[in-house]
Amino acid sequence: MRGIKRFSTAVAAVALIALGGVSATAQDRIGNNPNINGVWQAMNTANWNLEPHSAAPNPVADRLLGAIGAIPAGLGVIDGGEIPYLPAAEELLAQHKANVIYHDPEAACYLPGIPRATYMPFPFQIIQGNDDDILMAYEYASANRVIHMEPVGIPPIDTWMGTSYGQWEGDTLVVTTLALGPGLVKLPAGEMVEGVTWLDRAGNYLTNNATVTERFTKMSDNHIQYEATIDDPSIYSRPWTIRMPLYRRMEENAQLLEFKCVPFSEQLLYGDLIEGQ
Repeated sequence: MRGIKRFSTAVAAVALIALGGVSATAQDRIGNNPNINGVWQAMNTANWNLEPHSAAPNPVADRLLGAIGAIPAGLGVIDGGEIPYLPAAEELLAQHKANVIYHDPEAACYLPGIPRATYMPFPFQIIQGNDDDILMAYEYASANRVIHMEPVGIPPIDTWMGTSYGQWEGDTLVVTTLALGPGLVKLPAGEMVEGVTWLDRAGNYLTNNATVTERFTKMSDNHIQYEATIDDPSIYSRPWTIRMPLYRRMEENAQLLEFKCVPFSEQLLYGDLIEGQ
């Protein structure tokens, strides 16, 4: 009952915000904690590549898309500039890079996982109550996750978005996410593979052994400093961290719109079958 009660409270908060009944900036604090309610968005190129990268043509549809599909340059968001893969992890990374877009879960409209959901080029909404669990809802694919405000536990199963546990350390929301595992994933032409969580369109990834520790620190009414540390000894030589600001969407009617992308992925996943009908 506790989980149902808290989830219902979060859903009610979403409805109130959508109707204008709750102002995300109406109060600086909720109880003893900063008020981080609102619609937020990262403004960078992390979803294209977490590491520093130059502008480049679209890797698979340059002739069709021209500059519209090009990759924008980015300074990177990783402390130290690069992901410390173990040599054994390089083979799968190379497979991803050889099949960007076609094997990217984003192209198939699969859920993005954590931390990628935070820095995709879509807004997300934080719904925070008083001493309740916190809900994060994402425009991309209508994804969402509940931050269970309780000690870190043992998730029962792996899921695309994992299981998230939160606590306040001073004015910083610290979220630990475990069990990020898609399971079997369908690729174009019907191929089934054991899936992993992609971190960007360049093919960087983590496995279901990963622990992702996020920190949300409100720096001003319109700015959250975000960082995520990823520890996955099965593929990395050490934990590593990304950092970026998140900005409040300031439009008077800022809200999440619908981006249910399954119909947009059907030609990619099932085009061979559709053509054969």
